[in-house]
Amino acid sequence: MASLILAYLAGVLTIAAPCILPLLPIVIAPMVAGRPGQSFRHRALPLLLGLVAAFAATASLAAAGGWAVAANRYGRGVGLTLLALFGLATIWPALANRLTAPLVAAGGHFATRLQGGAEGGSERTVAASLLLGLATGLVWAPCAGPVLGLILTGAALRGPGLDTTLLLFVYALGAATPLAVVMAGGTRLAATLPRGARWVDAARQVLGGAVLATALASAVGLDTRLFLGAPLLSTESVERALIRALGALPSGVAHAATPPATQPSLTGPLAGVLRAGSWINTTGLTPDDVRGRVVLVNFWTYSCINCLRTLPHIRNWAAQYRDQGLVVVGVHTPEFAFERDPANVAKAVTALGVGYPVAVDSDFRVWRAFDNQGWPAVYLIGADGRVRYQSLGEGDFDQTERAIRSALADAKAVGVPPSQAAAGPVPPLTAEGTQTAPDVAHLASPETYVGYAQGQRYAGPDSLVPDAAARYRPVASLGLNRWTLAGDWMVGAEYATASRAQARLVYRFHARDLHLVLAPGADGQPVRFRVRIDGAAPGADHGTDTDADGAGTVHAARLYQLVRQGGPVADRTFEIEFLDPGARVYAFTFG
Repeated sequence: MASLILAYLAGVLTIAAPCILPLLPIVIAPMVAGRPGQSFRHRALPLLLGLVAAFAATASLAAAGGWAVAANRYGRGVGLTLLALFGLATIWPALANRLTAPLVAAGGHFATRLQGGAEGGSERTVAASLLLGLATGLVWAPCAGPVLGLILTGAALRGPGLDTTLLLFVYALGAATPLAVVMAGGTRLAATLPRGARWVDAARQVLGGAVLATALASAVGLDTRLFLGAPLLSTESVERALIRALGALPSGVAHAATPPATQPSLTGPLAGVLRAGSWINTTGLTPDDVRGRVVLVNFWTYSCINCLRTLPHIRNWAAQYRDQGLVVVGVHTPEFAFERDPANVAKAVTALGVGYPVAVDSDFRVWRAFDNQGWPAVYLIGADGRVRYQSLGEGDFDQTERAIRSALADAKAVGVPPSQAAAGPVPPLTAEGTQTAPDVAHLASPETYVGYAQGQRYAGPDSLVPDAAARYRPVASLGLNRWTLAGDWMVGAEYATASRAQARLVYRFHARDLHLVLAPGADGQPVRFRVRIDGAAPGADHGTDTDADGAGTVHAARLYQLVRQGGPVADRTFEIEFLDPGARVYAFTFG
């Protein structure tokens, strides 16, 4: 019961966060656009209940991963479409009846009912309001404060269940409560104002425009970048106080940041680290864990080859200098959508042998606190809490280690003689697979994205068709660092999907290693593939994720090493053929 009360109160507090702003035009517009006399019970209540139900269902399913994540994405698209249609029809009511396209006409008919047309009775108003609420719940992304972070992290660790769904439902019910107050007041106010006045039409058009803008902003991800992680009021401290007062945590949550009340707050970038919503390998760092200590913060993401090649150094420093006062913190901030799944991150941390604390920064909150600009990045914070060294990108490992020694000496760390603070050899490291250092002397191919949003250097007689299935013909001859498609593909903004078996992708490269970020299809089923180099099986030049015949399987969303050449490096033609449909191809990286 205490957990339910905590979830409800945390939901109520969202009224003070900017994430609630996109909902306001959606909940206010029906009050202005509707007919006089339509009650709160027929209009506002169904809308809010639809919002609560849809949010709880989609947030619960997100923890399942695989097909559920894909289903949520499609559901979000449906919700955005309905919101956009409602916004258009609110601006131009006559437009809904004139459009001929079936989908738009259906949306216009829905909007007409929502506005309480002459033929619409209370039953139609209730159904339309419920539909609008469901669409809104599919789209809304609340700011993840400590309580919601605890719920979602527990769901990621244990999988979806009735307890998680109930907590999410109660949380959304709390968020809907202040909105219900707003809608009730708006309904009463609208009933007292004269109808047919110019201000009504103007207000309807303004609100319709706001709804449309909300849908468009959400479609391109602006809602996340503008609102998540930046509360208008400091509700986080209130939520933590509620957690302490009620003594309640959602059951099964093992990795969540809950600093005790006795710890005074920190300032600067370290405060941003402590505000991470969830953690791996720890229950969360407190001010006492970092105050007066030298802290190394590493921003990374698990499919980034440069990040993977940096990990051996980070692990070595964490082990070598732990007893001398160094605290190493990994901050996992995702690049691709599949890296936002906490379960995927937890699996990657285990597989990569990362044993130090990792903050899950899927909302870029810690990233913004440091004003970080890319992956990987290292920030060294001295005992005084100030950043005294930073490095962006792979490399500078000798300089970074010397900075660590200097910072520890300044902090009078035990076992670090001052004479070694700024000098001394850096011990060599050994690494395997994707964590092996690149062959920089022979590296002449750059990172290359396949999705059209960042895609570069595509070559082929057929132009890329965004977000639609198409058959592609390969180009006869590829120049260096150019790539082409063959067979049936659907090219999206972030990745290209092999629509049918035998779909091929060819790249002309110059590097010792070739990696490809791959993921199985929406159903999560493994996808077999076959690799060729200059038309032949790779033999001894195969990567860690292929065999000598070039055979491999996409089991999970991650970076795959497909080529590791042992002989002289020269211009080579790489080809991958997918023997099953559904594989998603994100980006090439080289080493």
